[in-house]
Amino acid sequence: MTKHAQSIDNKVISRIFGHGRGWVFTPVHFSDLGSRDAVASALRRARQSGIIRQLARGLYDYPRNDKEFGILSPSTESVARALAGRDAVRLQPSGAYAANLLGISTQVPMKILYLTDGSSRKVKIGKKEITLKKTTPLNMATAGRKSGLVIQALRHMGQKHVDEDVIVKIDSQLDANSRKQMLKDVRFAPAWIADIMRRLSKNEE
Repeated sequence: MTKHAQSIDNKVISRIFGHGRGWVFTPVHFSDLGSRDAVASALRRARQSGIIRQLARGLYDYPRNDKEFGILSPSTESVARALAGRDAVRLQPSGAYAANLLGISTQVPMKILYLTDGSSRKVKIGKKEITLKKTTPLNMATAGRKSGLVIQALRHMGQKHVDEDVIVKIDSQLDANSRKQMLKDVRFAPAWIADIMRRLSKNEE
């Protein structure tokens, strides 16, 4: 290995260690350190030495270890952040996963859905399948905000299944800023969800 390659390897590993265990990343996260081929070679060597793990094509992590359970799977959020950062896109949790994140469903889905303004694709991590589904600008208008999570979770549940208990659970997840933003975002929601959002925005913490 040349001194230049050694230097890039050291910089790549230093960045990985700097983020700590549990970090999920792609080659794009090292594009400032060297050429595409040089970074790919450095990651390959780090994988072969057991420092990092390859999760899927172009997707890696610095795995967490547990004394009882051994090497742990990466969190869904970490994988999503890595994919969003690589493709410079936004992601919005949707379906059963949105309901789970909002605390109105205890079911942890094995098939996780994110809406995106980027390309559609699927990534399988162990038994978990993460789907990125290209959607309309309207659905992405509230991406990254609590109101977006509320819209997607309630849409998944359906109007007939949203009772007072569900609304109370959502209410407990909101702070003052979320309530103010929710009132601004009612225009992006179906009429029945917009009514619930107006009610939630008026409640006091």
